[in-house]
Amino acid sequence: MSISDGESTVALPPSKPTTLLAAMLLRPGAVVSTEFLQRAVWGETPPATAKATLHTYVMRLRRLFAKFGISNDAIETMPGGYRLPVDGSTLDLARFRELLRASERAEAPEEESRLLGEALALWEGPPISNVQSEVLHRDEVPALREEWLRAAERRFDVELSLGRCRQALPELRSVARAHPGHERFWERLIEALYRTGRQSDALAEYRTVKEYLSTELGVDPGPSLRRLEMTILRGESMGPDAPDAPAPSEAARGAAPAPGPYDPGLALPADLPDFTGRERESAELVEQLTADRGGPALAVISGPPGIGKTALAVHIAQQVRDAFPDGQYFVRVGPEDPDGGDAAGAPRPLPASAANGGDGERRTLVVLDDVSSMEQIQAALPTAKGSAAVITSRMSLAGLAASRGAGVYRLGALAPGESRALLSSVLGHRRVAAEQGPTDELAELCGHFPLSLRIAATRLLLRPRHQIADDVAWLRDDPVGRLSVVGTPDMSLAQTFGTFLGRLSLPAIRACQTLGNSPQQLLSLDECAAALRLSLVDASAVLDQLIDASLLEGDAPGQYRMPALLRAFVRRDAGVALSN
Repeated sequence: MSISDGESTVALPPSKPTTLLAAMLLRPGAVVSTEFLQRAVWGETPPATAKATLHTYVMRLRRLFAKFGISNDAIETMPGGYRLPVDGSTLDLARFRELLRASERAEAPEEESRLLGEALALWEGPPISNVQSEVLHRDEVPALREEWLRAAERRFDVELSLGRCRQALPELRSVARAHPGHERFWERLIEALYRTGRQSDALAEYRTVKEYLSTELGVDPGPSLRRLEMTILRGESMGPDAPDAPAPSEAARGAAPAPGPYDPGLALPADLPDFTGRERESAELVEQLTADRGGPALAVISGPPGIGKTALAVHIAQQVRDAFPDGQYFVRVGPEDPDGGDAAGAPRPLPASAANGGDGERRTLVVLDDVSSMEQIQAALPTAKGSAAVITSRMSLAGLAASRGAGVYRLGALAPGESRALLSSVLGHRRVAAEQGPTDELAELCGHFPLSLRIAATRLLLRPRHQIADDVAWLRDDPVGRLSVVGTPDMSLAQTFGTFLGRLSLPAIRACQTLGNSPQQLLSLDECAAALRLSLVDASAVLDQLIDASLLEGDAPGQYRMPALLRAFVRRDAGVALSN
Protein backbone atom coordinates (compact mmCIF):
# COMPACT_ATOMS: atom_id res chain seq x y z
CA MET A 1 0.00 0.00 0.00
CA SER A 2 1.43 3.36 -1.05
CA ILE A 3 0.20 6.79 -2.10
CA SER A 4 1.71 8.98 -4.81
CA ASP A 5 1.19 12.49 -6.21
CA GLY A 6 3.07 11.72 -9.41
CA GLU A 7 6.37 13.09 -8.13
CA SER A 8 6.92 11.22 -4.87
CA THR A 9 5.59 7.97 -3.46
CA VAL A 10 5.13 7.16 0.21
CA ALA A 11 4.58 3.64 1.54
CA LEU A 12 1.91 3.75 4.22
CA PRO A 13 2.99 2.37 7.60
CA PRO A 14 1.12 -0.60 9.08
CA SER A 15 -1.72 0.92 11.09
CA LYS A 16 -5.45 0.66 11.56
CA PRO A 17 -6.17 3.64 9.26
CA THR A 18 -4.05 1.92 6.58
CA THR A 19 -6.10 -1.25 7.05
CA LEU A 20 -9.31 0.78 6.73
CA LEU A 21 -8.08 2.32 3.48
CA ALA A 22 -7.09 -1.09 2.10
CA ALA A 23 -10.53 -2.51 2.89
CA MET A 24 -12.19 0.26 0.86
CA LEU A 25 -9.73 0.07 -2.05
CA LEU A 26 -10.24 -3.67 -2.37
CA ARG A 27 -13.86 -2.89 -3.22
CA PRO A 28 -13.35 0.20 -5.40
CA GLY A 29 -16.40 2.36 -6.00
CA ALA A 30 -18.64 0.16 -3.84
CA VAL A 31 -20.26 1.01 -0.53
CA VAL A 32 -18.33 -0.92 2.10
CA SER A 33 -20.37 -1.65 5.20
CA THR A 34 -19.19 -0.52 8.61
CA GLU A 35 -19.55 -4.13 9.82
CA PHE A 36 -17.06 -5.38 7.22
CA LEU A 37 -14.70 -2.47 7.93
CA GLN A 38 -14.79 -3.22 11.65
CA ARG A 39 -13.92 -6.86 11.08
CA ALA A 40 -11.12 -5.90 8.67
CA VAL A 41 -9.58 -3.52 11.23
CA TRP A 42 -10.15 -5.39 14.50
CA GLY A 43 -10.93 -8.97 13.52
CA GLU A 44 -13.99 -11.01 14.38
CA THR A 45 -14.51 -9.36 17.80
CA PRO A 46 -14.32 -5.55 17.34
CA PRO A 47 -14.57 -3.34 20.44
CA ALA A 48 -17.78 -1.55 21.42
CA THR A 49 -16.27 1.76 20.33
CA ALA A 50 -15.37 0.49 16.86
CA LYS A 51 -18.00 2.45 14.94
CA ALA A 52 -16.97 5.80 16.45
CA THR A 53 -13.28 4.99 16.03
CA LEU A 54 -13.83 4.21 12.35
CA HIS A 55 -15.12 7.75 11.86
CA THR A 56 -11.94 9.06 13.52
CA TYR A 57 -9.77 6.98 11.15
CA VAL A 58 -11.71 8.34 8.15
CA MET A 59 -10.94 11.87 9.29
CA ARG A 60 -7.21 10.99 9.52
CA LEU A 61 -7.25 9.56 5.99
CA ARG A 62 -8.94 12.70 4.63
CA ARG A 63 -6.20 14.85 6.19
CA LEU A 64 -3.57 12.54 4.65
CA PHE A 65 -5.23 12.84 1.23
CA ALA A 66 -5.16 16.62 1.50
CA LYS A 67 -1.36 16.53 1.74
CA PHE A 68 -1.28 14.85 -1.68
CA GLY A 69 -3.79 17.20 -3.27
CA ILE A 70 -6.72 14.81 -2.99
CA SER A 71 -10.13 16.30 -2.22
CA ASN A 72 -11.41 16.09 1.35
CA ASP A 73 -14.58 14.38 0.18
CA ALA A 74 -12.73 11.54 -1.57
CA ILE A 75 -14.09 9.17 1.07
CA GLU A 76 -17.88 9.46 0.93
CA THR A 77 -20.04 8.76 3.97
CA MET A 78 -22.95 6.60 2.82
CA PRO A 79 -25.91 4.99 4.62
CA GLY A 80 -24.47 1.93 6.38
CA GLY A 81 -20.84 2.53 5.41
CA TYR A 82 -18.31 4.40 3.29
CA ARG A 83 -17.41 4.59 -0.40
CA LEU A 84 -14.16 5.54 -2.14
CA PRO A 85 -14.75 6.39 -5.83
CA VAL A 86 -11.67 5.51 -7.90
CA ASP A 87 -10.77 4.67 -11.50
CA GLY A 88 -7.76 3.58 -13.50
CA SER A 89 -6.12 6.97 -13.15
CA THR A 90 -6.15 6.87 -9.33
CA LEU A 91 -5.87 3.17 -8.37
CA ASP A 92 -3.51 0.53 -9.80
CA LEU A 93 -6.04 -2.23 -9.17
CA ALA A 94 -8.67 -0.43 -11.24
CA ARG A 95 -6.11 0.21 -14.01
CA PHE A 96 -5.08 -3.47 -13.95
CA ARG A 97 -8.68 -4.52 -14.53
CA GLU A 98 -9.15 -1.95 -17.31
CA LEU A 99 -6.10 -3.34 -19.11
CA LEU A 100 -7.38 -6.92 -18.75
CA ARG A 101 -10.69 -5.96 -20.33
CA ALA A 102 -8.84 -4.21 -23.14
CA SER A 103 -6.67 -7.31 -23.73
CA GLU A 104 -9.79 -9.43 -24.13
CA ARG A 105 -10.93 -7.11 -26.93
CA ALA A 106 -7.53 -7.05 -28.67
CA GLU A 107 -7.68 -8.17 -32.30
CA ALA A 108 -4.03 -9.25 -32.60
CA PRO A 109 -2.03 -11.49 -30.23
CA GLU A 110 0.85 -8.95 -30.19
CA GLU A 111 -1.52 -6.29 -28.86
CA GLU A 112 -3.01 -8.69 -26.34
CA SER A 113 0.44 -9.60 -25.04
CA ARG A 114 1.42 -5.90 -24.75
CA LEU A 115 -1.70 -5.04 -22.73
CA LEU A 116 -1.27 -8.04 -20.45
CA GLY A 117 2.37 -7.15 -19.88
CA GLU A 118 1.42 -3.58 -18.99
CA ALA A 119 -1.22 -4.86 -16.56
CA LEU A 120 1.14 -7.27 -14.84
CA ALA A 121 3.83 -4.58 -14.53
CA LEU A 122 1.55 -2.75 -12.08
CA TRP A 123 2.13 -5.47 -9.51
CA GLU A 124 5.13 -4.75 -7.29
CA GLY A 125 4.97 -7.73 -4.95
CA PRO A 126 2.35 -9.42 -2.77
CA PRO A 127 -0.82 -7.31 -2.44
CA ILE A 128 -1.31 -5.22 0.75
CA SER A 129 1.84 -6.70 2.27
CA ASN A 130 2.08 -3.77 4.71
CA VAL A 131 -1.48 -4.19 5.93
CA GLN A 132 -2.01 -6.10 9.17
CA SER A 133 -5.45 -7.65 8.79
CA GLU A 134 -6.11 -11.36 9.10
CA VAL A 135 -9.59 -10.91 7.61
CA LEU A 136 -8.35 -9.16 4.46
CA HIS A 137 -5.49 -11.58 3.88
CA ARG A 138 -7.82 -14.53 4.42
CA ASP A 139 -10.93 -13.38 2.55
CA GLU A 140 -9.83 -10.79 -0.02
CA VAL A 141 -6.22 -11.39 -1.05
CA PRO A 142 -6.78 -14.93 -2.50
CA ALA A 143 -9.20 -13.47 -5.08
CA LEU A 144 -6.59 -10.87 -6.06
CA ARG A 145 -3.99 -13.57 -6.49
CA GLU A 146 -6.37 -15.48 -8.77
CA GLU A 147 -6.75 -12.39 -10.97
CA TRP A 148 -2.97 -12.11 -11.25
CA LEU A 149 -2.55 -15.83 -11.93
CA ARG A 150 -5.11 -15.81 -14.75
CA ALA A 151 -3.49 -12.77 -16.35
CA ALA A 152 0.02 -14.26 -16.07
CA GLU A 153 -1.15 -17.60 -17.50
CA ARG A 154 -2.80 -15.86 -20.45
CA ARG A 155 0.27 -13.74 -21.19
CA PHE A 156 2.57 -16.78 -21.23
CA ASP A 157 0.07 -18.62 -23.46
CA VAL A 158 0.12 -15.76 -25.96
CA GLU A 159 3.92 -15.40 -25.85
CA LEU A 160 4.44 -19.09 -26.59
CA SER A 161 1.79 -19.02 -29.32
CA LEU A 162 3.88 -16.26 -30.96
CA GLY A 163 6.98 -18.48 -30.76
CA ARG A 164 8.72 -16.26 -28.18
CA CYS A 165 9.90 -19.19 -26.10
CA ARG A 166 13.43 -17.97 -25.46
CA GLN A 167 12.24 -14.51 -24.46
CA ALA A 168 9.73 -15.98 -21.99
CA LEU A 169 12.12 -18.43 -20.33
CA PRO A 170 13.71 -16.18 -17.64
CA GLU A 171 10.35 -14.93 -16.37
CA LEU A 172 8.74 -18.37 -16.64
CA ARG A 173 11.47 -19.96 -14.57
CA SER A 174 11.13 -17.29 -11.88
CA VAL A 175 7.33 -17.47 -11.76
CA ALA A 176 7.25 -21.29 -11.66
CA ARG A 177 9.57 -21.36 -8.67
CA ALA A 178 7.65 -18.61 -6.92
CA HIS A 179 4.43 -20.65 -7.35
CA PRO A 180 5.66 -24.27 -7.12
CA GLY A 181 2.17 -25.74 -6.75
CA HIS A 182 0.75 -23.97 -9.82
CA GLU A 183 1.12 -26.58 -12.55
CA ARG A 184 0.21 -24.30 -15.47
CA PHE A 185 3.40 -22.25 -15.03
CA TRP A 186 5.49 -25.44 -14.99
CA GLU A 187 3.75 -26.63 -18.15
CA ARG A 188 4.69 -23.43 -19.98
CA LEU A 189 8.27 -23.50 -18.64
CA ILE A 190 8.74 -27.13 -19.71
CA GLU A 191 7.17 -26.44 -23.11
CA ALA A 192 9.38 -23.39 -23.68
CA LEU A 193 12.52 -25.35 -22.81
CA TYR A 194 11.56 -28.21 -25.11
CA ARG A 195 10.66 -25.93 -28.03
CA THR A 196 14.06 -24.27 -27.78
CA GLY A 197 15.81 -27.63 -28.14
CA ARG A 198 16.49 -28.26 -24.44
CA GLN A 199 14.81 -31.64 -24.00
CA SER A 200 16.91 -32.77 -21.02
CA ASP A 201 16.32 -29.47 -19.19
CA ALA A 202 12.59 -29.77 -19.86
CA LEU A 203 12.49 -33.28 -18.38
CA ALA A 204 14.57 -32.12 -15.40
CA GLU A 205 11.97 -29.42 -14.67
CA TYR A 206 9.22 -32.04 -14.92
CA ARG A 207 11.02 -34.14 -12.32
CA THR A 208 11.34 -31.05 -10.10
CA VAL A 209 7.62 -30.28 -10.10
CA LYS A 210 6.71 -33.95 -9.77
CA GLU A 211 8.91 -34.30 -6.69
CA TYR A 212 7.42 -31.13 -5.16
CA LEU A 213 3.84 -32.25 -5.74
CA SER A 214 4.57 -35.69 -4.32
CA THR A 215 6.62 -34.57 -1.30
CA GLU A 216 4.75 -31.44 -0.28
CA LEU A 217 1.19 -32.11 -1.45
CA GLY A 218 1.02 -35.90 -1.73
CA VAL A 219 -0.34 -35.85 -5.30
CA ASP A 220 0.86 -36.75 -8.78
CA PRO A 221 1.19 -34.25 -11.64
CA GLY A 222 -2.08 -33.55 -13.42
CA PRO A 223 -3.07 -34.99 -16.80
CA SER A 224 -1.74 -31.98 -18.77
CA LEU A 225 1.72 -32.25 -17.25
CA ARG A 226 1.81 -36.02 -17.77
CA ARG A 227 0.76 -35.64 -21.42
CA LEU A 228 3.46 -33.00 -21.86
CA GLU A 229 6.08 -35.39 -20.49
CA MET A 230 5.01 -38.09 -22.97
CA THR A 231 5.07 -35.57 -25.83
CA ILE A 232 8.68 -34.74 -24.99
CA LEU A 233 9.71 -38.37 -24.58
CA ARG A 234 8.20 -39.17 -27.97
CA GLY A 235 9.88 -36.19 -29.60
CA GLU A 236 6.61 -34.81 -30.96
CA SER A 237 6.45 -31.29 -32.37
CA MET A 238 4.79 -28.60 -30.23
CA GLY A 239 5.25 -25.47 -32.29
CA PRO A 240 7.55 -23.48 -34.56
CA ASP A 241 10.49 -23.77 -32.16
CA ALA A 242 10.34 -27.58 -31.81
CA PRO A 243 13.82 -29.14 -31.88
CA ASP A 244 15.15 -30.83 -34.95
CA ALA A 245 16.60 -34.33 -34.89
CA PRO A 246 19.71 -34.60 -32.68
CA ALA A 247 22.84 -34.02 -34.72
CA PRO A 248 25.53 -36.73 -34.65
CA SER A 249 28.83 -35.95 -32.96
CA GLU A 250 32.05 -35.20 -34.84
CA ALA A 251 33.33 -38.71 -34.08
CA ALA A 252 30.15 -40.24 -35.43
CA ARG A 253 30.30 -38.25 -38.66
CA GLY A 254 33.86 -39.38 -39.26
CA ALA A 255 33.35 -43.02 -38.32
CA ALA A 256 30.16 -44.16 -39.96
CA PRO A 257 27.04 -42.96 -41.72
CA ALA A 258 24.74 -41.02 -39.40
CA PRO A 259 21.56 -42.68 -38.14
CA GLY A 260 18.36 -42.25 -40.04
CA PRO A 261 15.66 -39.78 -38.98
CA TYR A 262 15.22 -39.53 -35.24
CA ASP A 263 12.64 -42.03 -34.01
CA PRO A 264 10.91 -40.70 -30.87
CA GLY A 265 9.64 -44.19 -30.12
CA LEU A 266 13.23 -45.15 -29.27
CA ALA A 267 13.90 -42.22 -26.93
CA LEU A 268 15.34 -43.05 -23.53
CA PRO A 269 12.64 -42.51 -20.87
CA ALA A 270 13.21 -40.06 -18.04
CA ASP A 271 14.64 -41.36 -14.78
CA LEU A 272 12.32 -41.70 -11.79
CA PRO A 273 12.85 -38.59 -9.65
CA ASP A 274 12.36 -40.69 -6.52
CA PHE A 275 14.45 -43.71 -7.55
CA THR A 276 15.56 -45.40 -4.34
CA GLY A 277 17.96 -48.18 -3.35
CA ARG A 278 20.09 -50.49 -5.53
CA GLU A 279 23.25 -48.55 -4.65
CA ARG A 280 25.59 -51.53 -4.99
CA GLU A 281 24.11 -52.67 -8.30
CA SER A 282 24.10 -49.10 -9.62
CA ALA A 283 27.76 -48.56 -8.83
CA GLU A 284 28.76 -51.86 -10.44
CA LEU A 285 26.68 -51.22 -13.56
CA VAL A 286 28.05 -47.72 -14.05
CA GLU A 287 31.59 -49.04 -13.71
CA GLN A 288 31.01 -51.87 -16.16
CA LEU A 289 29.30 -49.76 -18.82
CA THR A 290 31.87 -46.98 -18.78
CA ALA A 291 35.06 -49.05 -18.41
CA ASP A 292 37.57 -48.97 -21.28
CA ARG A 293 37.31 -52.34 -23.01
CA GLY A 294 38.02 -53.97 -26.34
CA GLY A 295 34.40 -54.62 -27.27
CA PRO A 296 30.86 -53.60 -26.35
CA ALA A 297 29.76 -53.70 -22.71
CA LEU A 298 26.72 -55.89 -22.03
CA ALA A 299 24.75 -56.11 -18.77
CA VAL A 300 21.72 -58.26 -17.95
CA ILE A 301 19.35 -57.21 -15.17
CA SER A 302 17.04 -60.08 -14.24
CA GLY A 303 14.49 -60.86 -11.58
CA PRO A 304 10.78 -61.50 -10.98
CA PRO A 305 8.07 -59.11 -12.20
CA GLY A 306 7.70 -55.96 -10.16
CA ILE A 307 11.23 -56.07 -8.77
CA GLY A 308 12.32 -52.85 -10.55
CA LYS A 309 14.42 -54.08 -13.47
CA THR A 310 13.29 -51.46 -15.97
CA ALA A 311 13.53 -48.65 -13.42
CA LEU A 312 17.13 -49.61 -12.62
CA ALA A 313 18.06 -49.92 -16.30
CA VAL A 314 16.69 -46.45 -17.12
CA HIS A 315 18.27 -44.99 -13.97
CA ILE A 316 21.69 -46.30 -15.00
CA ALA A 317 21.25 -45.32 -18.64
CA GLN A 318 20.47 -41.74 -17.63
CA GLN A 319 23.52 -41.69 -15.35
CA VAL A 320 25.93 -42.78 -18.09
CA ARG A 321 24.29 -41.20 -21.13
CA ASP A 322 27.04 -38.57 -21.50
CA ALA A 323 29.51 -41.42 -22.08
CA PHE A 324 27.52 -42.42 -25.21
CA PRO A 325 27.32 -39.24 -27.33
CA ASP A 326 26.35 -41.05 -30.53
CA GLY A 327 22.90 -42.05 -29.29
CA GLN A 328 20.91 -43.65 -26.48
CA TYR A 329 17.98 -45.89 -27.34
CA PHE A 330 15.23 -47.69 -25.46
CA VAL A 331 13.47 -50.69 -27.02
CA ARG A 332 10.55 -52.50 -25.42
CA VAL A 333 10.89 -56.08 -26.67
CA GLY A 334 8.16 -58.06 -24.90
CA PRO A 335 7.24 -61.75 -25.08
CA GLU A 336 7.93 -63.96 -28.05
CA ASP A 337 5.14 -64.81 -30.45
CA PRO A 338 3.82 -68.20 -29.30
CA ASP A 339 2.89 -69.06 -32.90
CA GLY A 340 6.38 -68.37 -34.17
CA GLY A 341 5.44 -65.29 -36.17
CA ASP A 342 7.53 -62.18 -36.52
CA ALA A 343 5.07 -59.60 -35.16
CA ALA A 344 5.71 -60.12 -31.46
CA GLY A 345 8.92 -60.42 -29.52
CA ALA A 346 11.18 -58.75 -32.09
CA PRO A 347 12.93 -55.50 -31.13
CA ARG A 348 11.87 -52.36 -32.91
CA PRO A 349 14.46 -51.68 -35.63
CA LEU A 350 17.25 -49.38 -34.51
CA PRO A 351 18.88 -46.77 -36.76
CA ALA A 352 21.35 -48.49 -39.03
CA SER A 353 24.43 -47.35 -37.15
CA ALA A 354 23.14 -47.78 -33.61
CA ALA A 355 24.01 -51.44 -33.22
CA ASN A 356 27.25 -51.91 -35.15
CA GLY A 357 28.75 -48.68 -36.52
CA GLY A 358 30.73 -50.29 -39.32
CA ASP A 359 34.49 -50.22 -39.01
CA GLY A 360 34.67 -47.28 -36.59
CA GLU A 361 33.94 -46.79 -32.92
CA ARG A 362 30.39 -45.63 -32.23
CA ARG A 363 29.60 -44.88 -28.61
CA THR A 364 25.93 -45.83 -28.48
CA LEU A 365 23.84 -47.21 -25.63
CA VAL A 366 20.71 -49.31 -26.03
CA VAL A 367 18.33 -50.56 -23.35
CA LEU A 368 16.50 -53.73 -24.43
CA ASP A 369 13.58 -54.14 -22.05
CA ASP A 370 11.57 -57.25 -21.12
CA VAL A 371 13.53 -59.76 -23.20
CA SER A 372 12.43 -63.40 -23.16
CA SER A 373 15.31 -65.08 -25.01
CA MET A 374 18.71 -64.38 -26.54
CA GLU A 375 17.34 -65.07 -30.01
CA GLN A 376 15.05 -62.04 -29.80
CA ILE A 377 17.88 -59.55 -29.48
CA GLN A 378 20.86 -60.95 -31.36
CA ALA A 379 20.45 -58.47 -34.22
CA ALA A 380 20.04 -55.53 -31.86
CA LEU A 381 23.12 -56.13 -29.70
CA PRO A 382 25.88 -53.59 -30.35
CA THR A 383 29.19 -54.79 -31.74
CA ALA A 384 31.28 -51.61 -31.92
CA LYS A 385 33.96 -50.85 -29.36
CA GLY A 386 32.73 -48.22 -26.91
CA SER A 387 29.07 -49.19 -27.30
CA ALA A 388 26.93 -50.82 -24.62
CA ALA A 389 23.62 -52.57 -24.02
CA VAL A 390 21.55 -53.08 -20.88
CA ILE A 391 19.10 -55.98 -21.13
CA THR A 392 16.25 -56.56 -18.69
CA SER A 393 14.61 -59.94 -18.48
CA ARG A 394 12.66 -62.17 -16.14
CA MET A 395 14.96 -64.95 -17.34
CA SER A 396 18.62 -65.07 -16.35
CA LEU A 397 19.87 -65.09 -19.99
CA ALA A 398 23.00 -66.81 -18.69
CA GLY A 399 24.04 -67.55 -22.27
CA LEU A 400 24.96 -63.90 -22.75
CA ALA A 401 27.39 -64.15 -19.87
CA ALA A 402 28.92 -67.30 -21.30
CA SER A 403 29.10 -66.25 -24.96
CA ARG A 404 29.43 -62.46 -24.83
CA GLY A 405 30.91 -61.76 -21.40
CA ALA A 406 27.81 -59.95 -20.17
CA GLY A 407 27.58 -58.91 -16.55
CA VAL A 408 24.60 -60.50 -14.78
CA TYR A 409 22.69 -58.69 -12.04
CA ARG A 410 19.94 -60.62 -10.31
CA LEU A 411 17.60 -58.33 -8.35
CA GLY A 412 15.91 -59.40 -5.17
CA ALA A 413 13.57 -57.65 -2.76
CA LEU A 414 14.62 -54.31 -1.32
CA ALA A 415 16.11 -54.14 2.15
CA PRO A 416 13.68 -52.84 4.81
CA GLY A 417 15.49 -49.51 4.98
CA GLU A 418 15.29 -49.12 1.20
CA SER A 419 11.56 -49.88 1.25
CA ARG A 420 11.01 -47.25 3.95
CA ALA A 421 13.02 -44.73 1.93
CA LEU A 422 10.95 -45.45 -1.19
CA LEU A 423 7.68 -44.96 0.69
CA SER A 424 9.03 -41.75 2.20
CA SER A 425 10.05 -40.37 -1.19
CA VAL A 426 6.54 -40.95 -2.58
CA LEU A 427 4.33 -40.25 0.45
CA GLY A 428 6.48 -37.57 2.06
CA HIS A 429 8.82 -37.88 5.01
CA ARG A 430 6.38 -36.40 7.51
CA ARG A 431 3.63 -38.89 6.76
CA VAL A 432 5.96 -41.87 7.07
CA ALA A 433 7.75 -40.55 10.15
CA ALA A 434 4.38 -40.19 11.91
CA GLU A 435 3.61 -43.91 11.38
CA GLN A 436 6.91 -45.77 11.35
CA GLY A 437 5.49 -49.07 12.64
CA PRO A 438 2.62 -49.26 10.12
CA THR A 439 5.04 -48.17 7.37
CA ASP A 440 7.34 -51.09 8.09
CA GLU A 441 4.39 -53.50 8.19
CA LEU A 442 3.14 -52.10 4.87
CA ALA A 443 6.55 -52.74 3.31
CA GLU A 444 6.47 -56.30 4.64
CA LEU A 445 3.00 -56.90 3.15
CA CYS A 446 4.35 -55.57 -0.15
CA GLY A 447 7.16 -58.12 -0.04
CA HIS A 448 9.64 -55.23 -0.39
CA PHE A 449 8.95 -55.28 -4.16
CA PRO A 450 9.27 -51.78 -5.70
CA LEU A 451 6.11 -52.23 -7.81
CA SER A 452 3.92 -53.25 -4.88
CA LEU A 453 5.39 -50.47 -2.72
CA ARG A 454 4.56 -47.89 -5.40
CA ILE A 455 1.04 -49.27 -5.80
CA ALA A 456 0.45 -49.06 -2.04
CA ALA A 457 1.91 -45.54 -1.92
CA THR A 458 -0.23 -44.44 -4.88
CA ARG A 459 -3.37 -45.72 -3.16
CA LEU A 460 -2.46 -43.67 -0.09
CA LEU A 461 -1.77 -40.57 -2.20
CA LEU A 462 -5.29 -40.86 -3.61
CA ARG A 463 -6.60 -41.06 -0.03
CA PRO A 464 -4.78 -38.27 1.80
CA ARG A 465 -7.03 -38.58 4.87
CA HIS A 466 -6.24 -42.26 5.36
CA GLN A 467 -3.74 -43.35 7.95
CA ILE A 468 -1.07 -45.77 6.73
CA ALA A 469 -2.35 -48.14 9.42
CA ASP A 470 -5.79 -48.10 7.76
CA ASP A 471 -4.42 -49.48 4.49
CA VAL A 472 -2.25 -51.99 6.34
CA ALA A 473 -5.32 -53.43 8.06
CA TRP A 474 -7.19 -53.54 4.74
CA LEU A 475 -4.32 -55.22 2.85
CA ARG A 476 -3.61 -57.97 5.39
CA ASP A 477 -6.41 -60.26 4.15
CA ASP A 478 -5.37 -60.25 0.48
CA PRO A 479 -2.29 -58.16 -0.37
CA VAL A 480 -1.89 -59.61 -3.87
CA GLY A 481 -5.52 -59.04 -4.87
CA ARG A 482 -5.80 -55.58 -3.32
CA LEU A 483 -2.50 -54.10 -4.47
CA SER A 484 -3.80 -52.38 -7.58
CA VAL A 485 -4.69 -48.93 -8.87
CA VAL A 486 -8.09 -48.79 -10.58
CA GLY A 487 -7.91 -48.24 -14.34
CA THR A 488 -4.14 -48.80 -14.55
CA PRO A 489 -3.33 -52.38 -15.63
CA ASP A 490 0.42 -51.85 -15.16
CA MET A 491 -0.30 -51.02 -11.52
CA SER A 492 -2.04 -54.28 -10.64
CA LEU A 493 0.05 -56.89 -8.87
CA ALA A 494 -2.32 -59.77 -9.66
CA GLN A 495 -2.42 -58.86 -13.36
CA THR A 496 1.37 -58.46 -13.52
CA PHE A 497 1.97 -61.84 -11.89
CA GLY A 498 -0.75 -63.47 -13.99
CA THR A 499 0.83 -62.24 -17.22
CA PHE A 500 4.20 -63.51 -15.98
CA LEU A 501 2.93 -67.02 -15.24
CA GLY A 502 0.99 -67.04 -18.50
CA ARG A 503 4.29 -66.90 -20.43
CA LEU A 504 5.58 -70.09 -18.81
CA SER A 505 5.12 -73.65 -19.98
CA LEU A 506 2.33 -75.68 -18.41
CA PRO A 507 4.80 -78.01 -16.56
CA ALA A 508 6.55 -74.95 -15.08
CA ILE A 509 3.24 -73.49 -13.90
CA ARG A 510 2.25 -76.81 -12.31
CA ALA A 511 5.60 -77.14 -10.57
CA CYS A 512 5.33 -73.56 -9.34
CA GLN A 513 1.82 -74.17 -8.02
CA THR A 514 2.87 -77.35 -6.25
CA LEU A 515 5.82 -75.75 -4.48
CA GLY A 516 3.90 -72.56 -3.71
CA ASN A 517 1.18 -74.52 -1.95
CA SER A 518 3.65 -76.31 0.27
CA PRO A 519 3.15 -75.40 3.95
CA GLN A 520 6.88 -74.71 4.24
CA GLN A 521 8.46 -71.59 2.79
CA LEU A 522 12.04 -72.94 2.72
CA LEU A 523 12.36 -76.30 1.02
CA SER A 524 15.26 -78.72 0.60
CA LEU A 525 15.99 -80.61 -2.60
CA ASP A 526 14.55 -83.78 -1.08
CA GLU A 527 11.35 -82.00 -0.07
CA CYS A 528 10.96 -80.45 -3.51
CA ALA A 529 11.50 -83.81 -5.21
CA ALA A 530 8.89 -85.43 -2.96
CA ALA A 531 6.35 -82.67 -3.61
CA LEU A 532 6.94 -82.82 -7.38
CA ARG A 533 7.04 -86.64 -7.37
CA LEU A 534 10.33 -86.63 -9.28
CA SER A 535 13.74 -88.15 -8.83
CA LEU A 536 16.42 -85.95 -7.31
CA VAL A 537 18.07 -85.53 -10.73
CA ASP A 538 14.83 -84.57 -12.50
CA ALA A 539 13.71 -82.37 -9.62
CA SER A 540 17.04 -80.55 -9.66
CA ALA A 541 16.61 -79.81 -13.38
CA VAL A 542 13.08 -78.44 -12.82
CA LEU A 543 14.25 -76.29 -9.91
CA ASP A 544 17.04 -74.85 -12.06
CA GLN A 545 14.44 -73.87 -14.66
CA LEU A 546 12.31 -72.15 -12.01
CA ILE A 547 15.34 -70.28 -10.68
CA ASP A 548 16.23 -69.23 -14.23
CA ALA A 549 12.66 -67.90 -14.63
CA SER A 550 12.92 -65.95 -11.34
CA LEU A 551 10.24 -68.10 -9.69
CA LEU A 552 12.56 -69.52 -7.05
CA GLU A 553 15.54 -68.24 -5.11
CA GLY A 554 18.38 -70.47 -4.03
CA ASP A 555 19.07 -69.13 -0.54
CA ALA A 556 21.80 -71.67 0.13
CA PRO A 557 23.08 -74.84 -1.56
CA GLY A 558 20.24 -77.35 -1.56
CA GLN A 559 17.64 -74.87 -0.26
CA TYR A 560 14.89 -73.19 -2.27
CA ARG A 561 12.44 -70.42 -1.50
CA MET A 562 9.73 -68.68 -3.50
CA PRO A 563 9.44 -64.89 -3.01
CA ALA A 564 6.63 -64.23 -0.54
CA LEU A 565 4.41 -62.25 -2.92
CA LEU A 566 4.75 -64.78 -5.74
CA ARG A 567 4.00 -67.55 -3.28
CA ALA A 568 0.87 -65.71 -2.11
CA PHE A 569 -0.23 -65.25 -5.72
CA VAL A 570 0.38 -68.90 -6.61
CA ARG A 571 -1.60 -70.06 -3.59
CA ARG A 572 -4.39 -67.66 -4.54
CA ASP A 573 -4.52 -67.54 -8.35
CA ALA A 574 -2.27 -70.06 -10.08
CA GLY A 575 -5.34 -72.09 -11.00
CA VAL A 576 -6.39 -69.22 -13.26
CA ALA A 577 -3.08 -69.38 -15.12
CA LEU A 578 -3.47 -73.14 -15.53
CA SER A 579 -6.92 -72.78 -17.04
CA ASN A 580 -5.86 -70.22 -19.70
